[in-house]
Amino acid sequence: MLTKKRLALLTVFMSVVYLIPLLFLPESIVGSRAESRLLFAMKLGFLALTAAITTAMILILIFKRDFVNWQKHSFGKFKYLLYNLVKRDFVSRYRKSFLGVLWSLLNPLLTMLVMTMVFSYLFRFEIPNFPVYLLSGQLIIGFFGEATTRSMTSVIGAEGIIKKVYVPKYIFPVSNILSSLINLFFSFIALILVAIVTKAPFYWTMLLFPIPILYTFVFSIGVGMLLSALAVFFRDLTYLYGVFLTLLTYLSAIFYPIDVIPERFQPLMGLNPIYQFIAYFRNLVLYGVVPGIWTNAVCLGFALVALCCGTYVFMSKQDRFILYM
Repeated sequence: MLTKKRLALLTVFMSVVYLIPLLFLPESIVGSRAESRLLFAMKLGFLALTAAITTAMILILIFKRDFVNWQKHSFGKFKYLLYNLVKRDFVSRYRKSFLGVLWSLLNPLLTMLVMTMVFSYLFRFEIPNFPVYLLSGQLIIGFFGEATTRSMTSVIGAEGIIKKVYVPKYIFPVSNILSSLINLFFSFIALILVAIVTKAPFYWTMLLFPIPILYTFVFSIGVGMLLSALAVFFRDLTYLYGVFLTLLTYLSAIFYPIDVIPERFQPLMGLNPIYQFIAYFRNLVLYGVVPGIWTNAVCLGFALVALCCGTYVFMSKQDRFILYM
């Protein structure tokens, strides 16, 4: 029987098994072996863990058919609720607003104008197409911050519904993340407008923009479910998370070039998932470059690890939510 403990042990074992062939991968995939041994070992370990988690997910789909079928049935039964929650969030956000949905376009544009004046003229960062560079970073970090912040309080905010009727509790954080995804596409329209006005070059690789957004979306679901579960037991988390998001923004190279960081510390930026998603998005939109196998493996790894951890914690703790509301 595939229990949680056995699945965890199998994941660790598979990580070791996958690590052995990875040691012989060419440097074109994993990078130079002459770099820091610790950093190189972390790279290979992360890639092996990603492969092991993917294997574990496949095993769950195969051996936990009853659980998977129940979740599919439950989702199908309550998908109308998910739709209505997303619709309600979108409508209520712009209710009684004179400009309405146009604020989804104006907000990133106005923020971009202010930050462009500050960092391009006062701090003198010499970055080609700085408005597009800035807005492309804001688009990813803005979506992640909004999605996770709103999903963190989603279960607490649904206290009235949870106490009255049974609904799959993951519906609430997922609905907030989907609502934020809609706003993300409005921000992407703003990015296109800025690129046209500033006469930035357009590349065919821009058509691949859904890939980094999908990575960020899956990552946000995992983090959002984790935060929404923890916030039920630790309400102070809602205040601390705002500070963390501010720190994350400054560590993600949103408004400064990566070159300003000392060269020996630059590889550490790769440990920041949001920076990886932003770099992927900028390569497609700003530089016309399709990221390679390693970049995709890293982004997919961060997304899968967050999704698995967030889902596991949420599912394990959801039956106790009612005791803390």
